[in-house]
Amino acid sequence: MELLEKKINCPVTATLELIGGRWKAPILYYLSKGTRRFGQIDATITGISRKVLTEQLKQLENDGLIYREYYKELPPRVEYSLTDFGKSLDVVFTSIVDWAEANLSIEKE
Repeated sequence: MELLEKKINCPVTATLELIGGRWKAPILYYLSKGTRRFGQIDATITGISRKVLTEQLKQLENDGLIYREYYKELPPRVEYSLTDFGKSLDVVFTSIVDWAEANLSIEKE
């Protein structure tokens, strides 16, 4: 959680440092719908490579937004879910969805 230790004076900048970029917000939004396996995330978020998805998941885990659970099975199974800290962003994503539906030409999920 080294990002949280940085001194950032602007709350918008601080939030975007944590969830900004092309892939973090879509990953967090998808995980807000429930626990998912790597393959499910990969299949849902189109355009992201498996390498980049792995990197983004590691960053989100290091920042304390998601939890990675590894099951010692054959084949191994890994599940990702939001931590309480990650779940606290739900209100942000709800606001973004409401704004987008009111102002952009997009299809509802």
